[in-house]
Amino acid sequence: MARQGLFAFRRSLLNIFKLGIKELHSLRSDPVLVFLIVYAFSFGIYEVATGVKFEVSNASVAVIDEDRSPLSRQIAAALLPPYFQNAVAIDAAKADEALDSGSYVFILDIPPHFERDLLSGKYPTLQLSVDATAMSIAGTGASYIQGIVTEEVTQVLRAAGKTTKAEAELVARALFNPNLDSVPFTSVMEVVNNITLLSVILAGAALIREREHGTLEHLLVMPVTAIEIMSSKLWANGLVIVFAATLSLILVVQGVLGVQTSGSLALFIAGALLYQFSVTALGILLATFTSSMAQYGLLVMPVLILMQLLSGSSTPIESMPVWLQHTMQVSPSTHFVAFSQAILYRGAGPSIVWPQLAVLAGIGAAFFFIALARFRRAILRG
Repeated sequence: MARQGLFAFRRSLLNIFKLGIKELHSLRSDPVLVFLIVYAFSFGIYEVATGVKFEVSNASVAVIDEDRSPLSRQIAAALLPPYFQNAVAIDAAKADEALDSGSYVFILDIPPHFERDLLSGKYPTLQLSVDATAMSIAGTGASYIQGIVTEEVTQVLRAAGKTTKAEAELVARALFNPNLDSVPFTSVMEVVNNITLLSVILAGAALIREREHGTLEHLLVMPVTAIEIMSSKLWANGLVIVFAATLSLILVVQGVLGVQTSGSLALFIAGALLYQFSVTALGILLATFTSSMAQYGLLVMPVLILMQLLSGSSTPIESMPVWLQHTMQVSPSTHFVAFSQAILYRGAGPSIVWPQLAVLAGIGAAFFFIALARFRRAILRG
């Protein structure tokens, strides 16, 4: 009995391997999916990393200098690239028109006698008008300008022997991203997001492709089981995605973009393989509710949007409502994002990230067995 069980197990593994090879050949013959994988992990990563910025960059700014003092000219001269374009002097009468036309994002109005009032102990005020339709940089840019003005004013007061109201100076130092550059964050998180996106799409597309081409019926008359068919799709598609993601991290993120990741690449790959187990099972589970690629696309679209936007890869999960934070714990993407950030940003080891790995294994097992039950019913319906 033991020998028969061992023989059956080996035969099952061989079936899974051969069916997986068939999946790889099927994927290779689909040029659209091949192009999608290559694009997503090459130009797609580079485009998002260099084109989407969270910091202020090359923002247009104008100055209404009604003081005409050395300090006002010093403030205008301090608004420099790469954060801002060189400040342009305009008249106060043209300020509203310039904002309405979108010519400038920021307009700084320096009132008359600003420097004289400041040195005499008064508290003159500046007016900063912001085009809030440029919401990605409006708030951050305003704080940048506030800091620049404060620094220039402080230097003038110190040179004149005046003291400022500040009793302590705050010095902030960034540990993991000293230059506060968005490229290291966006590039790595885009790799993680594309792993989620393509894993779900490829796994579901593999099942629907079998159904549409009629090859699923061919598999049913062969001496293979539903769990062997499903397992083959999981390992074949998962292997392709993890291999492409690894190349993307090495060639695009580290090579082209020059981002230095901190932790172990081998540990990240191990976690990515475990993550594949859950998201590819999720893709097959979703595919069992549909009968065509069009239906699958409509179903998977909102699922992927929620998984990516609420996983912590774009917005910190701590900033979300508490009930939503608890709800998103059932999503494997939430735990994989935390796992990836801990390793690639902070150099964490297995002793730190094992809880995420354990949760991924549990969620993956749940998705796998639910998807397997649905898959068996789906193939029995024919």
